[in-house]
Amino acid sequence: MIEKTTEKLSKEDFASDQMVRWCPGCGDHAILSAIENVFPQIGYKKEKFCVVSGIGCSSRLPYYLNTYGIHGIHGRANAIATGVRLFNRNLSVWIATGDGDSLAIGGNHFIHIIRRNLDVNILLFNNEIYGLTKGQYSPTSPMGKITKSSPQGTIENPFTVGELVLGAQGTFFARVIDTNPKFISEVLLEAAKHDGTSVVEMLQNCVIFNDGAHKYITDREFRDDRQLILKHGQPMIFGKDQNKGIALGDNGLKVVTIGKNGVTEKDVLVHDMYREDPGIHLMLAKMKPPEYPIALGVIRSVVAATYDQLMENLIETHKQSCAIHSVDDILNSGDTWDVK
Repeated sequence: MIEKTTEKLSKEDFASDQMVRWCPGCGDHAILSAIENVFPQIGYKKEKFCVVSGIGCSSRLPYYLNTYGIHGIHGRANAIATGVRLFNRNLSVWIATGDGDSLAIGGNHFIHIIRRNLDVNILLFNNEIYGLTKGQYSPTSPMGKITKSSPQGTIENPFTVGELVLGAQGTFFARVIDTNPKFISEVLLEAAKHDGTSVVEMLQNCVIFNDGAHKYITDREFRDDRQLILKHGQPMIFGKDQNKGIALGDNGLKVVTIGKNGVTEKDVLVHDMYREDPGIHLMLAKMKPPEYPIALGVIRSVVAATYDQLMENLIETHKQSCAIHSVDDILNSGDTWDVK
């Protein structure tokens, strides 16, 4: 259990003295502001936070927060964070990574930290492009995307981050978008409360190399009809007139209109983020326009044993049954002889 502080901290306490070097208009600025807002609410001392990153625009985050931090190497943030967390369980560990950093070169580390359910928080910035290296397509770039490394368009199916997380037995998955910093803070607070690996996919705009990547869900004229804000225990209702909902059909989820064809609010699914079975959560994570709205908020949050707690229990159990308690015991164990 990480010790709480009695000192009242503010957003300014977590802002570093480093110049923020993200491009003007980059969605990362809004995400940084949301993180600075939520860290004081978590209630730990600044020294109890450690932000670990890999390589990429998102991975500059440790410089911009007044906490401990490690700027690692490409794709290895999750591996480094595993060592940090296991060595010091009195730290709240946050991982800043991108769709290229964690889903390409770091893909193996990503799925295994989730599978192990280590108690860390992964912030996955997803702008569907390689921004720092100047505009190559990434594992989340849509099929046919024209980029500097795919001038005729990509011929690869993109990852759906939520599908990947749940496939790796994830216990917590949420999705937010950079146009709503207040909502980001709310979701990050839920992630901080979760015991285990929390993954928050942060849909973020790269104004230089992939401007408007998420405009199909952020433009004012249709954002209400293409965003489903999930709240635990509340019906999945959306739309400009709040008359559309998500219901369970014969072949999965379907969009219904309340008041048409006899549909009432009772026909709309109620969100249960604590549901053990991941079936509904997986369908929510995969939804996307134009057929469906995109699901935002905490999609899944279930209780499961964490790797770090299991490791600690294993060590303590072994200590009690083991005859070796020191290096001397090791050196004097088994066959020994004197050398003259």
